[in-house]
Amino acid sequence: VYGAQSLKACQSAFESFKQKWSAYLGAIDVWTRNFHHVEQLFDYGSAIRKIMYTTNAVEAIHSSFRKVTQKGAFPDETALLKVLFLRVKELEAKWDGGFIQNWSLVRNQLLVHEGFEDKVLKYS
Repeated sequence: VYGAQSLKACQSAFESFKQKWSAYLGAIDVWTRNFHHVEQLFDYGSAIRKIMYTTNAVEAIHSSFRKVTQKGAFPDETALLKVLFLRVKELEAKWDGGFIQNWSLVRNQLLVHEGFEDKVLKYS
């Protein structure tokens, strides 16, 4: 659904999803009630959409924390906090600079929208 190239393709993928998962009415109902949020993504270009639906910094941090804490037992709370602190420092170094893939394409797509032009130029 998220990777569709157009709103029409997205709606088609959603219909396929509903048929495939028809046994799970609760899940389909949640998607149906909130599908207008997904449709709003298609007001923007493909590069902007990719950033919107793939960027979740909190989820990435939690995933990283799970990776470093699942490997062993910790003798006390301080040991665990030290491991998490070191992981945060690694992530901070990794994310320094706020690199966004295809930034020039994203920037141009944002400049097309009137509401974003001033904000994009302010931070460029």
